[in-house]
Amino acid sequence: MWPLSFISEENFLRHVEATIQQYGDKLEPFDLKKFNKNLIDPVKLIFDKTVYGFSWEEIVKNEIFRQRDKSNNNDIGYFHQRIFQYIADCDVPASGWDVVVTNENGIDVSGGDTVNRVFVEMKNKHNTMNSAASGKSYIRLQSQLLADDDCACFLVEVIAKQSQNVAWTISVDSRQKKHRRIRRVSIDKFYSLVTGQQDAFYQVCMALPGVIEKAVSSTATSVIPDDRVIGELHELAHARNGSFALALYMLGFSSYDGFGSTAC
Repeated sequence: MWPLSFISEENFLRHVEATIQQYGDKLEPFDLKKFNKNLIDPVKLIFDKTVYGFSWEEIVKNEIFRQRDKSNNNDIGYFHQRIFQYIADCDVPASGWDVVVTNENGIDVSGGDTVNRVFVEMKNKHNTMNSAASGKSYIRLQSQLLADDDCACFLVEVIAKQSQNVAWTISVDSRQKKHRRIRRVSIDKFYSLVTGQQDAFYQVCMALPGVIEKAVSSTATSVIPDDRVIGELHELAHARNGSFALALYMLGFSSYDGFGSTAC
């Protein structure tokens, strides 16, 4: 039996499949050309391999994962934002606010302070904004509040320092600003507010692994990339009668003095 009452199993699966599709070309196999597109640092890889006790295969796989992971945050942001299109009273606009919550019966944003609308800007981590970006976001939320006296504005953080729903205090132009309807909210508290279930985000997290497995297993072809980097590095080392280390060095230093003719 599907355990989540605020989103159907069909919609949850559809959303997970759409999130996987967002990975796009990051799921394409890596060959040596793609692996070295932005020029790797061979010296760092060799230090890491030796210090951490990795094999050549492990260090190469770790570097491939690092390169893919650099651009995956936006895809996970898609998951966290757009899941709310399937939850009652929530809208995910094509542009502008990340989520808008509307309920004519009222939304209790904090201890009896009730509004009909909540406008949300969503961030993945609490530390992704510097002071300038924080100030810009706060002013945006403040402007919406000035234009609509029956709303609240939330900065919702997926990875917050702690579970919270508090007035956002910020320094703008060296002055402390705070308003009870401009709030900093961890995602668990936001789920609780829109679903009426205190542990709704926990329920999502518990259901997620199984749904991802189902989404991946139901695809016509495997989404697991068949990377060719290690094999191509072995071929490069063999062609130059050298070591795997030399093959790595050649990725970054092929035009440097000595590397054009020396094996190691």
